[in-house]
Amino acid sequence: LEITMSTTAQHDEIYRVRHYALAILVVVYTFNFIDRQILSILLQPVKDDLGLSDTAMGMLTGFAFAAFYATLGIPIARFADRSNRRNLVAWALGIWSLMTALSGLAQNFWHLLAARIGVGIGEAGCSPPAHSMIADYYPAEQRATALGIYSLGIPLGIMFGLFAGGWINELFGWRAAFFVVGLPGILLALIVRFSLREPPRGMAEGRADSADQPSVGETLTYLWAKKSFRHMSFAAALTAFVGYGFVTWAPSFLARSYGMGTGEIGTWFGLILGIPGGIGIALGGYLADRFGAHDPKWFLWTSAIALVVCIPLNIIIYLSTDATTALLAMILPVLLGNFYQATTFSQTQGISALRMRAVAAGILLFIINIIGLGLGPQIVGILSDLLNPSYGDESLRYALLICSLFYIWAAVHYFIAGRHLGGDLIVED
Repeated sequence: LEITMSTTAQHDEIYRVRHYALAILVVVYTFNFIDRQILSILLQPVKDDLGLSDTAMGMLTGFAFAAFYATLGIPIARFADRSNRRNLVAWALGIWSLMTALSGLAQNFWHLLAARIGVGIGEAGCSPPAHSMIADYYPAEQRATALGIYSLGIPLGIMFGLFAGGWINELFGWRAAFFVVGLPGILLALIVRFSLREPPRGMAEGRADSADQPSVGETLTYLWAKKSFRHMSFAAALTAFVGYGFVTWAPSFLARSYGMGTGEIGTWFGLILGIPGGIGIALGGYLADRFGAHDPKWFLWTSAIALVVCIPLNIIIYLSTDATTALLAMILPVLLGNFYQATTFSQTQGISALRMRAVAAGILLFIINIIGLGLGPQIVGILSDLLNPSYGDESLRYALLICSLFYIWAAVHYFIAGRHLGGDLIVED
């Protein structure tokens, strides 16, 4: 009886610790996306104030951030696989929050570029160690759901960033918006450092940690040998290409094509990204776990089907003649377009050895962010400038429409990846 009571108490303690850790990491990831996406709602006022082109703004929101965020993610992830992941997350959060606040002091393109690079460097230390911690807290059959909950930080962060940025800009200007959203993250970094527990590696699966850490090259070779990883990583990158281009430029599209103000855009667009977007991430992880438990290919085929359904709805968004129709048409694509996140990250963890999990997440994020975040907003901006002589302020509408068609390509790769996933999930440590 005493042994039973002791075991029950131990299980209850693990339950509390893992759920508290997940809750804190969701808040951290929310701040991650508040600070990352705050510039999207401020693009038009910043562009007008500093006299910049769409190509320059695409650089600030895309490649300037993604180049450092993605490339530093891998060495930081390798460091996370052999060090304290909680402390790394805390330091990263403090750095990117400070650099977000400093963005409000920018006087020209180069000042803002330096601040955005700083945000990218800080945020590189967030997701790889967080994914690794969650994988050690939650067993395989709950991992996509847990990572789906963690990924709720994306729509929540974007929603609050749009709300705050839109209304603070209208009341106090775009510089104040950066200060208000950046500084609270420094306090959260202290909470992470002194309240979060570092989980033992392999805890959720009862697997022993060999303490032998593969190199980045060995990890990449290991992953690249799996056809499922090759296809699902590229599929995720293409999906992110469309998604980041949309999230970054849709506020400017609504302002230019329909004359909406930043406060109004922040409210309605923020609600669409926050509520349907959050439902999509959680539902995508849940459905992937449910259907994938019977047949592993459905871990990824759920995402393929969701992307195909999005395509005709995206066409309606960009060809609509009024703001109401465009906003309503966004709801389902935002929901379905987020299906891929939880299951892609979960299956990457599932095919990875214990000491390569953070690096595996870093490699996946590198591929996603170089193609998705680095090229998505940038290509939309370039296309908009190229189409401007013919379409004027409507050029952004057609640039977004062209880029939205990349969902077709992404769906094909998710379908192929699903066919190979079953064999690749068998991991030998």
